[in-house]
Amino acid sequence: MIQLQTDSQVGPQMYAWACDLFPICRSITGAGVRETLDYIKNLLPALVVHEVKSGTSAFDWTVPDEWNIDEAWILGPTGEKIVDFMENNLHVVGYSVPVDMTLSLDELQ
Repeated sequence: MIQLQTDSQVGPQMYAWACDLFPICRSITGAGVRETLDYIKNLLPALVVHEVKSGTSAFDWTVPDEWNIDEAWILGPTGEKIVDFMENNLHVVGYSVPVDMTLSLDELQ
């Protein structure tokens, strides 16, 4: 439950929540969304969460399939990871498709 005693605690508390939530990989569907909502529900127990099945029509949109990711990286020419999803989940665009190939730097760019 959210319990802030003074205004001076608001900023540090919000920063702590951001630090907790940033590493969670969220798209508009998937395990990361549920993990985030569970975190928020722990702070706000009255929060009611509803799930909507993939393929359901919602106004002019259809709820997409879930997108979950385990790992992703780009290796440099000597084999070092120069981009790593585990280091920063913003290194991967949501709903990307799996790729396993070797590219030159020109092709990658």
